[in-house]
Amino acid sequence: MLELAERSRLIAPSATLAMAAEAKRLKSEGIAVLDFALGEPDFDTPANIQEAAFRAVKEGKTHYTPPSGIPELKSALAKLYTEHHKLPTKPDQVVVSNGAKQSLHNALMALCGPGDEVIIPAPFWVSYADLVKLAGAEPVIIETPESSGFKLTPSQFRNAVTPRSKLLMINSPSNPTGVVYSRDELAALADAVLETNVGVISDEIYEQLTYGDIQSTCFASLRPALADRTVTISGVSKTYAMTGWRIGWAVAPLAVSKFMGDVQSQETSNPCSVSQWAALEAVTGPQDSVLEMKRQFERRRAYVLGRIEALPGVTCLPPGGAFYAFMNVSSHFGRSLGGRKINNSNDFCQAALARAHVAMVMGSAFGTEGYARLSFATDLAMLEKGFDSLARFLAD
Repeated sequence: MLELAERSRLIAPSATLAMAAEAKRLKSEGIAVLDFALGEPDFDTPANIQEAAFRAVKEGKTHYTPPSGIPELKSALAKLYTEHHKLPTKPDQVVVSNGAKQSLHNALMALCGPGDEVIIPAPFWVSYADLVKLAGAEPVIIETPESSGFKLTPSQFRNAVTPRSKLLMINSPSNPTGVVYSRDELAALADAVLETNVGVISDEIYEQLTYGDIQSTCFASLRPALADRTVTISGVSKTYAMTGWRIGWAVAPLAVSKFMGDVQSQETSNPCSVSQWAALEAVTGPQDSVLEMKRQFERRRAYVLGRIEALPGVTCLPPGGAFYAFMNVSSHFGRSLGGRKINNSNDFCQAALARAHVAMVMGSAFGTEGYARLSFATDLAMLEKGFDSLARFLAD
């Protein structure tokens, strides 16, 4: 009998996907599930991007590419970071991968290993800690409470640093909270980082999805010395409704990007060739579709915040970016809802799914108990049905 390797004990199945699987099971039984678990825009990929993919197929661009991406896309991304983000970048510093998640994996494989510590502020995206463990390092989780805006402070970072600290992972705009660090807040954190030998992985996948006057900031651009200490992660999935195309990228110091490319060449080789040409059109073509999607997300955000305010015992820090509401549901702990005693966020989300047929993700999956994440990457009609059902559920 084959025995699993020790690393099989290091990770747990994604809670987001587990909730989605349970929702699908209920749907297969004929139950109409109102699914707000997955972070996936409901828009179609914009037509100009689709057409670029069709052209690539017709022109025979369906073969192997360089493992780290086609030169045209790498050059376009280097230009984007140099001109838009004011981060001088050469094409060889860009590694195009099968989604931002692979970029994160490549960066961790390149930069840390056994004995190293990676500092992660909580709440954090569900995969961060497990990706760190798979790289052989130890995640060090730092709780950032709602009272501080779910933001890591320089003093918290300084107190977390040990001789084993290798990396800090930050995410702004954030999944699951939607929090966006201001430029001044990131600059203060950058100065604290530069007092140490710690490097940074900055996940900026939601960088274009911000609301009102709020703007995201490319962390590596804040101080000249940060460029040699930071790996910036992003991709086309969220901004361009291209989740299934699987294109993300990393911008890193040259030695790091070279090794990340080497890792990828051994593990998966190149990302999908057709998807790369589509991504090239996404980042260099018209951006009208992005503005329209943002307008719709803004309307949904306003609607969601209004409905949350009317829910008994539920509060929410307004998200500045991304498309999530990280709702504080802890006041319902100790109650019985839908015939089930609610002791934690898992109980709350399981009961909401079973009784109200509303699928959300428990806060504990993101390292913070007491919350439920609801994605508003769906239309207003679905959101209305979902909140009507939640309201009935909480009044039960």
